[in-house]
Amino acid sequence: MRGRKSDTRAPCACQSTRPGDRTEGDAGRRGFLRAALAVGAGLSLASAAFAEDKPEAGSNAPDEMPPQLGDHFAYVPGDKEGEVKLTDLTVGGPQVLAYPMDPKSGVVRDGSRLNMVILMRCDPAQLSEETRANADDGVVVYTAVCTHQGCPVSMWSTERNAPFCSCHGSIFDLKDGAQVLDGPAPRPLPALPVKIQNGVPTVAGAFIGRVGSEIG
Repeated sequence: MRGRKSDTRAPCACQSTRPGDRTEGDAGRRGFLRAALAVGAGLSLASAAFAEDKPEAGSNAPDEMPPQLGDHFAYVPGDKEGEVKLTDLTVGGPQVLAYPMDPKSGVVRDGSRLNMVILMRCDPAQLSEETRANADDGVVVYTAVCTHQGCPVSMWSTERNAPFCSCHGSIFDLKDGAQVLDGPAPRPLPALPVKIQNGVPTVAGAFIGRVGSEIG
C-alpha cells in the first residue's frame, strides 16, 4: 500500500537518508552516483540525463536496445564483475544494480541508463499475487530509474528493509509491485518479468509500464 508522504522528504531513520551518504556495500557505486548527480550545471538530473542517454528513435545499437527476451544481467561496473546468478542474491535483500546482457554476444545494454535495473530475491510467500506473476523463485526485477526525477534507486534501508532513491529518498516495496512507501515518487517502479534458467535470472518480457521520471 502507498504510504503517506513525508513533508520533510526524510524517508526514515535508516543507515543513509542523505544523497551523499552510503550504506555498507554501496562504496562500489560511488563512481556511478557521482556521474549521475553531476549531469549538467543548472539542469535537473532527469531532464539532462534523459535528453543525453535516451536512444535515438530507430536506434538498433545492441547496447542501447531495451532488455530483450533471454537476456541475462551483468553487474553495474564497480559492484562485482560478470553475470548475476541466483546464488549471488541474498533472500531479503539488499538489491543488486545491473544491466541486461546478451548472453550470446556478451554485449551489455548499458548504452542507455534507462536500461539499468535492480534485482532482489525475496521470500516467495511474501510477494503479492501481482508481483509473483512476474517473478521466479522469489527474484524480482524493476527499473532502477526513480519515477520522481530519474535518480538511481541504489540505496538500501535496513530499517524499512527496502531500497530507496539516492537523491530524494523515495522508498519502494519490491515485494508489492514496487509501490511507493514514502517520499516524492509519484508512481511505482515498472517491473521487468524474469525467469530463472539454469540458475541465472533471465529476462522474460518487456518492462510493465513507462520507464523514467514524470518530468523527463
